Amino acid sequence: MTEFDTRGGRMRMPRSRGAASGILLVLLGAWGALIPFIGPYIDFAFTPDQGWMWTTARGWLEVLPGAVTALGGLLLLSSGNRATAMLGGWLAVIAGAWFVVGRSLAGVLAIGDAGAPVAVTDAKRVALELAYFSGLGAVIVFLGAVALGRLSVRSVRDVAYARRPVMAEPVATATPAAEVPATDTSAARETRETREHRGWGGMFGRRHTHAH
Repeated sequence: MTEFDTRGGRMRMPRSRGAASGILLVLLGAWGALIPFIGPYIDFAFTPDQGWMWTTARGWLEVLPGAVTALGGLLLLSSGNRATAMLGGWLAVIAGAWFVVGRSLAGVLAIGDAGAPVAVTDAKRVALELAYFSGLGAVIVFLGAVALGRLSVRSVRDVAYARRPVMAEPVATATPAAEVPATDTSAARETRETREHRGWGGMFGRRHTHAH
């Protein structure tokens, strides 16, 4: 037997709903967090142009927002709950915005300086700025906003998913003990009484013959 699973129907949704945005956000978050450490090896870096060198500015301005973006993408990618997935979308939007405005606030917050782009041409300076901060953050904000827009609308597919039929668990029932019909019991009693009567009658009959 089947029944409809309606528990948490408004919050349930297919995991594929935020899968595309989630995958892209995980990749962009990993890029933003790791590029300051691997960029110097491919001549694509900000100062200090030394690979795997930790600085406070790199931690606050690049590693932290990159990790938060990846976390938001994972929530979008794996969650079948609308509220959890929307939390992932908001985390991505906030992290992307921090990529964009973080450098401007770094001096006020005293969290260090991200450095200067290591480039001899204006084109490379623009490419570094876009790939490390403003362009990366704008793309992350866009993807997070798109995910939030999709999650805020409850489509027909979501309703069908929430009301999908599920197999009901079988209920164990005790098997009733076999009942002996009343007629069989009466017949057995009559047979036993007849045998006893014959036994007593035969005994008295033998004594009567012996007396003669």
